[in-house]
Formats: sequence, structure tokens, C-alpha cells
Amino acid sequence: MQKHIAKFHVGQLVSHLKFGYRGVIFDIDPVFDGSDEWYELMAKSNPPKDLPWYHILVDQQHHNTYVAERHLTPDESRLPVTHPLINSLFREFSEGTYRSNNQAN
Repeated sequence: MQKHIAKFHVGQLVSHLKFGYRGVIFDIDPVFDGSDEWYELMAKSNPPKDLPWYHILVDQQHHNTYVAERHLTPDESRLPVTHPLINSLFREFSEGTYRSNNQAN
């Protein structure tokens, strides 16, 4: 099986191509890691399961989303995201990127 490298990274600002919301990536799965039931219900466009999927804090909301790589584009606004979990997941925002509290990232 071929290993795909994620296009985006933790702390990066992204926008959803179809729904237009913006947010920040807080975790990455190298392949889809949800249930078949969730996929059938939520992933109507049938994005590939064998490519990276991203956990995103949605700007100006209290929820996060799980999005296939093909539905994302870099957000060039360089504006911070407003979300209640920002301070628990990230230590700083600088030059349009969040720095993770987790030293491994």
C-alpha cells in the first residue's frame, strides 16, 4: 500500500472548498478513521478513505469537523480562528499559523 504524505499540517489555517468555512487543523489521520456508518451518512461525495483526513476547529463555532483532504485549501487570510478549544490545543498564533501545545508537532 502506498503511503500518502499529508498536504496540510497541524496548526495550519484551511478553508472548506464546498462549504466555505475556515478553521485550523488540530489532528491528522493518515487514512479515514471513522465508522462505515458515519462515512455513509456524512461523506456524500465519497472522498477517498485511503488519503489523509483532518480534524478541524471551525472558526466562530463550538464544534469541529472531520474532512477529507480533497475538500480543503489553504486559508490565506492569516487571521486567527475563534474557537473555545484554541487555547487548550495551541500555545501561540504567529505569522498565520498556530503552534501546538504538543511538542511532537
